Amino acid sequence: MNEIDQVFKALADSSRRKLLDELFMNNGQSLSELCQLLEMSRQAVTKHLVILEEANLVVVEWHGRNKLHYLNPVPINEISKRWIHKYEQKRLEALSELKNELEECNKE
Repeated sequence: MNEIDQVFKALADSSRRKLLDELFMNNGQSLSELCQLLEMSRQAVTKHLVILEEANLVVVEWHGRNKLHYLNPVPINEISKRWIHKYEQKRLEALSELKNELEECNKE
């Protein structure tokens, strides 16, 4: 499975999206902290975190015996540039043309 497929697979699950949202709001959390936020077992949260790590959406840093999880926004940004911005561009250009035409009509 290629990198972008792993990212889409990871983002497909609502629990994993919630984990990413929590890390966005408070980056650098332990497994225990993340488990408190979701009503699921440590094992379930761990499985979700492994999938997020494999997709490079979460990176881990050890601080002594504490394993902290951090959001890596780069893969999401790459998806945004590849899949969202290119579709937005035509719509934005159409809005800009409409604005210009309306301004020209108002001048007449």
